[in-house]
Amino acid sequence: MPNATLDTPELNLEATSQSSASEKPTTRPMYYEYKPAETVRAQHGTTLRCKTWEAEAALRMLENNLDPAVSLVYDELIVYGGAGRAARNWKEYQTIVRTLKNLEPDETMLVQSGKAVGVLRTWAHAPRVLIANSNLVPAWSTQEYFDELDKLGLMMYGQMTAGSWIYIATQGILQGTYETFAAVADKHFAGTLAGTVTVTAGLGGMSGAQPLAVTMNDGVCLVIEPIDERVKQKVREGYLDEQARDLDHALELCQQYKQERKGWSIGLTGNAATVLPELLTRGFKADIVTDQTSAHDLMDYLPEGDVNEVLTLRASNPEEFKRQALASIMKHCQAIIDMQAAGSVALDYGNNLRGQAEKGGLKVRDEQGQFLYPGFVPGYIRPLFCEGKGPFRWAALSGDPQDILRIDRALLETFPENKMLARWIAKAQAKVPFIGLPARVCWLGYGEREKFGLVINDLVARGEVSAPIVIGRDHLDCGSVASPNRETEGMRDGSDAVADWPLLNALANCASGADWVSLHNGGGVGIGNSTHSGMVIVATGTPEKAERLRRVLTTDPGMGVFRHADAGYELAQQVAEERGVNIPGRG
Repeated sequence: MPNATLDTPELNLEATSQSSASEKPTTRPMYYEYKPAETVRAQHGTTLRCKTWEAEAALRMLENNLDPAVSLVYDELIVYGGAGRAARNWKEYQTIVRTLKNLEPDETMLVQSGKAVGVLRTWAHAPRVLIANSNLVPAWSTQEYFDELDKLGLMMYGQMTAGSWIYIATQGILQGTYETFAAVADKHFAGTLAGTVTVTAGLGGMSGAQPLAVTMNDGVCLVIEPIDERVKQKVREGYLDEQARDLDHALELCQQYKQERKGWSIGLTGNAATVLPELLTRGFKADIVTDQTSAHDLMDYLPEGDVNEVLTLRASNPEEFKRQALASIMKHCQAIIDMQAAGSVALDYGNNLRGQAEKGGLKVRDEQGQFLYPGFVPGYIRPLFCEGKGPFRWAALSGDPQDILRIDRALLETFPENKMLARWIAKAQAKVPFIGLPARVCWLGYGEREKFGLVINDLVARGEVSAPIVIGRDHLDCGSVASPNRETEGMRDGSDAVADWPLLNALANCASGADWVSLHNGGGVGIGNSTHSGMVIVATGTPEKAERLRRVLTTDPGMGVFRHADAGYELAQQVAEERGVNIPGRG
């Protein structure tokens, strides 16, 4: 039990548990007897099962998260990111569904770590759903303590958009990844990745975006994944172009397409901890090296060795599995450091690989305490955050792809001067498959989100799209997360770990009229390493909803301007002055 191994005072799971140590479960309760007979998929069309479109939207997005085409491990309600769940177990899933269907237009459902725990009478303009996932008192916010509560069935890991019901499959992270690699190209390669090779690892729901994002920037991508079926799946989905037979074949393909300056992605079945050191031994020089394997929880990182044996070890001896995982992480991270020393541009893509390696004893920082290779946010994305920009997304509740294509057209008409956006939409339409409910994502900033939210609402009102549209974003946004090893790494004023900002973001979105709001611990970097909030609002086409969209879609990105202006970023201060962002004490 954690209280035997941690320094946390008064940690008393033994006293609060209703069972003896010998009776405690070894695995979390899933209540499979409650699993629906028919596979869960989002309902399409305009027929409501709930009393409002807002509750119906929450239900459809929950279903969409669990659709086997979207989710990582359907039977366990895992959406992505190793163990990011949509609901605590199948029994609680059924309760959430039943509660949403019965929710009155002026009621709010409370969800505590994937379990509906209460319904309040609030207001018609209040959120229909409030969600809190994985949150622990700070001194107790450790992976070990969370794991025990999870095993007892008292919590679940919500990741970011898994437990807040706004995941849109790999496309959700794709556009931000595309923006990141475009920034890398601008900074290091004269504006294009043509003629470069990026080496990365991981082909899960999040990491599967990297090969397509690289090729969208005209580069070659070699991505390493230990589970062969995931490589094949990403080829089938169109996120990956080709699977290599072995490392020799992969390097031949990399060299061929690099010389041709052709955007192309190659998947290699293998383990990054093995392959990256071999690349160094062979003298292969990647132009860019990064990684997005699931490393925030040691139970989700597959160590070196035969995959079937490794998975068996995870089930039979978790502690030994974690020991081996940490050893492989350290080897993996050291190889990235060595590749940087050999001339590669190295960047961390937010999975806490560096943090885990540091826990294992690897030197990952310089004498000033800065990471030896930067995270993608401080290295490339922070200027966008200063403008209130971030991953803004929407999904068609109708299930009709034509609704998304109509909105695409409206997007280009609304922002005709934005060439980067036009390029993204053209490439997305050509290359990004719709998985689950049709959806789109792009990065829009302060003022732009409000403007376009009203455009979408008007399309719904005029019947140019066939059903209401869900509007949300990633929790990885400009003002909604505190994550010292990722989004808030290296803040100018040293405020990396200040978590007041995501808390204020959640409160402000509730006050402004969002339809569901969530507050999570952990995200993609693990329990205790981040606090983040999510926001969703449904464009129903009504004048009342237009007013709420105007407020929410100003408030939400405005938090990013507040946060970065407060930290001393001149760009954010300039944006605030130019766009009339009200910051007390300034002006």
